[in-house]
Amino acid sequence: MEITTIGLDVAKNVFQVHGIDAAGKVVVRKALRRAQLLPFFRKLSPCLVGIEACGTSHHWARELIGLGHEVRLMPPAYVKPYVKRGKNDAVDAEAICEAVTRPTMRFVAVKSREQQSALSLHRARSLLVGQRTQLVNIMRSMLAEFGIAIPEGLEKALSMARQIVEGEVDTGLPVEATMVVAMLSQQVIDTHVRLREIDKSLGALQRSDDLARRLSTIPGIGPVGATAFAASVTDPHQFRSGRQFAAWLGLTPLQKSSGGKDRLGRITKMGDKYLRKLLVIGATALVRYAKYKPDTADPRLLAWLAKKPVRVATVAMANKMARVIWALMTRGETYQARHNPMLAG
Repeated sequence: MEITTIGLDVAKNVFQVHGIDAAGKVVVRKALRRAQLLPFFRKLSPCLVGIEACGTSHHWARELIGLGHEVRLMPPAYVKPYVKRGKNDAVDAEAICEAVTRPTMRFVAVKSREQQSALSLHRARSLLVGQRTQLVNIMRSMLAEFGIAIPEGLEKALSMARQIVEGEVDTGLPVEATMVVAMLSQQVIDTHVRLREIDKSLGALQRSDDLARRLSTIPGIGPVGATAFAASVTDPHQFRSGRQFAAWLGLTPLQKSSGGKDRLGRITKMGDKYLRKLLVIGATALVRYAKYKPDTADPRLLAWLAKKPVRVATVAMANKMARVIWALMTRGETYQARHNPMLAG
């Protein structure tokens, strides 16, 4: 019998295949080693292959598409309801095979190598930012134990670290503590230098990518946010509206409605946490800017700030920014601030 649909459960070394024919009858159910996977699919006629979206799924999707197969990636949370009693690789592959044929299933667009390369910069940057924060905090706490206080702010901490490394300041600490603080100070500086290099790479990427350049015209979106969205959103047309795009990012209220009564709660926080964080950070910057220069701020943001808590207004602004991003992606336009031309750039 000819295989028409395959559920593929990917892993590091052992892959589980579950294939059915046009009538839904199971034709193949087997485990494959990594080296056996592509030769197995080369022998098959083009068919539909379902895979759970994960770290390696985009690579295998590109490989299988190159062999002529139709590959659809699905969020694992949407596949889980199709898992029958018990859980193992074979059961997971069967659930994937069933889920990929559902007419209401939502799919994840396959990313290109270039998009994944750009996202690797963001992952490394996020890691280094966290490490720099940890190093600065432990350096502050150690110096505070000996009565030395570093003023607030990252630049103050970096300045102190440089002075300690270059021997420009005498901390008066014991030998062991001096060695540890010097080591941490040098690590803080090295991490900061690596972050600056990544930021330069993201800036160059933003200038060379048309979509990222257009997204950078949105207030609150800089090179980091612009390149992140350009690399993460492969096909913006898969979303029917800006609201659906904002919902994909987890920026819409959680519904708990029943009996004809609408009850809206906090935002769902579903979807890509990193993209959502970038939007909230950008919206926070706009809120701070609005406090100092309200005459140039978005009137809707000022209205939200007047009647809502600051954090609620910030998230509402992030929701609006998400909708604007979707509009620019789908229409191929740049941001136009109709309420005030001073915010167009």
